[in-house]
Formats: sequence, structure tokens, C-alpha cells
Amino acid sequence: MGSRAMGPSRKGPLAGLRVVDLTGMVMGPYCTQIMADMGADVIKVEPPEGDNTRYISVGPAPGMSGVFANVNRGKRSVVLDLRSEAGKTGLRALIKDADVFIHSMRFKAIGKLGFGYEAVAAINPAIVYTNCYGYSRRGPDGDQPAYDDTIQAECGLPAVQQMLTGEASFVGTIMADKVAGLTVLYATMMALFHRERTGEGQEVEVGMFETMASFMLVEHANGAMFTPKLGPAHYPRAVAPNRRPYRTSDGYIAALIYNDKHWSLFVEAVRPPWASDELATLQQRARQIDAVYGLLAGTIRERTTQEWLDLFRKLGIPAAPLRTLDDLFDNPHLNAVGFFETVDSPHGPVRFPGVPTWFSRTQGRVAGPAPALGENTREILEEVGVSAESAEVTKPAAATGES
Repeated sequence: MGSRAMGPSRKGPLAGLRVVDLTGMVMGPYCTQIMADMGADVIKVEPPEGDNTRYISVGPAPGMSGVFANVNRGKRSVVLDLRSEAGKTGLRALIKDADVFIHSMRFKAIGKLGFGYEAVAAINPAIVYTNCYGYSRRGPDGDQPAYDDTIQAECGLPAVQQMLTGEASFVGTIMADKVAGLTVLYATMMALFHRERTGEGQEVEVGMFETMASFMLVEHANGAMFTPKLGPAHYPRAVAPNRRPYRTSDGYIAALIYNDKHWSLFVEAVRPPWASDELATLQQRARQIDAVYGLLAGTIRERTTQEWLDLFRKLGIPAAPLRTLDDLFDNPHLNAVGFFETVDSPHGPVRFPGVPTWFSRTQGRVAGPAPALGENTREILEEVGVSAESAEVTKPAAATGES
């Protein structure tokens, strides 16, 4: 790592790491949000109009949507117009002393700007250069646009939802963006680990499609992996139509009476009339899993949610009530472990969902609120020896409320 005489003082396992972040939307920013939480100095490079995610949902001020505020917390924002030579000069100065360069532009677009891997490595040979793509550039779809919905469709998610519910649908979260963002994080950290051992920087590529294909095929590859093929590419339990929250007499409950120990405890305690030796082992139940779920559903309708929760907890069977996302903000367990972190911002306190991991020596934390557009431009450029004037920096209209 280069000298960090200037810049913020941070704590966490990545303290001292500097990341030049040219990503937008969620995939890349989610990765770099975690890096910032873990102590890295993440410099978010934005065009004069800002990251589009600034404007996609509600927020306390223009350009500070809830989604943007969460995935860009603790970062510093610098505005550089990379279509100008002055903006390019500023970015080159940032690259010189960075550990990681990460972007989410298409391969041709970043190359046209003059910041492909070879150009960046010529400035800083030890840098880890990470590409966040929709599709790997090594395939025929390499320059195709991609968003979470289209990648969910490509990787089979709506297809397995149709097997489960009878209707093709997206899942209710931007899963492809977030799983890909976590993959970008681990791939970048592996490259940094290699550099720590050898001193070598390198180029890393993460495609959303390839990531989600790998993610979906963990269990669903199943019999299709073998030669000869032993069955279709799906895991029957995951797509069984009766696999759903169980309706109780007054609501719903999620429970997994799955392994032989839990099954035996349930049958002994409840004594359902349909219990038989033909369902005694996991192997037997797995062969007819949808029918098993249907039998359980009929029995669980007979008691209240709380009655089942009390019994399942007594027996040690995994079970949970159905919660809303709003319920999470008042969850006793999350509050007991200090999951939420309240951070002051220019627009009032923000209660962030915090760092989900724990370290005994280098615990991360939410380093601060998300930055206003271009909030840190002058200080960042001064740190790398570039004057704001020479970089033709002006305060962005979106950051000042001007039209």
C-alpha cells in the first residue's frame, strides 16, 4: 500500500486501503460499501450528473435516495468529468496511490476513456483492477446491457419460481445485483491477498450472469451434472409447490421438519394420523417431498402460530414467524447484537442496517453517511496534488439544489 499521509483515519480490517470506485447502481457500490464499513477509504468518482441511484427512491434531500444512502455510506465523493482531459488528469492522480480500481462500465466504454487495465496498470502496476460486468467480455454477450431483472431471467430464477408457485416471477429483492456485489468483494479481496504474498497486481472480472448461473446451480445442477445425465437441472425440495410458509389457525409459520431427528421428535410429540414407517427416513421423505409438505401443512393448520413456535422451540426444530421488513427495525435479536447503527448526517440521524460480521480485533462500522455529490472533490484532489481549479471542478448543481 502507498503512503496515506492524508485522508480520513479509519478503523477495521481494511484500514489503510484506498479504493477508487467508478461503479454505479447497486452491484459495485454494495461491494465498496462493505469495504468502506471495514475501514477502506473509498473514493466514489461520479460524473457531474451523479450516480443514477441518487434519484431512484425516497430520501431526505434531492440526490440522497434511501438506496443510494445505504450502499454509498462512509464513502467520499469526487466529481470528475472523464470526457475532459482535466477530469482524466484528476483520475490518473487518484490511481497512482490506490490499491483498488473498480468500475462498472462496459469494456469498450472504459477503454475509450483511456482507463482500461493496461492504461491503469501502466500508472500503478501493483493495483487490483476489478471489472463489474453484466456478462463476461470473453463471451458473445460481453457488451450487452444488463440489469437485475434481465439477469434473474437469464439465470433461471423466474423459471424455478414458476415451478414453485405456478407463475413465472422475479424474487422480491434485487438478488442478482447483491449476489454479484458480494462476488466482486471476495474476488477483489482474493486478488489483494495474492498481491500481499507476491507484490503482483492483476485484473479481475466479475459478470452478473456468470455469478448468478453459479449461484443457482449450487443445488439445482443436481443430476444434470453427471454423464450420463441422471435428471433435470433442479433440486426437487426447493421447487416443491407445497414448499411455502405453513398456514396456522391464526396466521403463518415457517418450519423445517427435515432431518430424521427432528422428524422423529415431531411425530412423537404430535402423533399425526398420517405418520408411517414409509416416511421414517430422510431418503424416503426426499423421494416424495411435495406430498410430505402437503401432509405437514394439513396438520399445522390445527394450532396457532404461537402454539407451534412454543412446541418447535421445545423440540429444537427450526421455526420462525413471518416478519415484514419493517419488523426487522424492531427485532429484539438484531437490537441486542447492535446490528443497527445510527449515524448523524446533514439531513438528520440515519439508522443504517450495520455490519453483519464480527471481528475480535478489527471490527468494522458504518464510517459515516453517504456523501453529497462532489462533497469531497476539493479535499481529495488536494491529497493527490491536483488543484480543483486545474481539474475544472465546479460544484454540481444537484449538490447545491440549483437547477
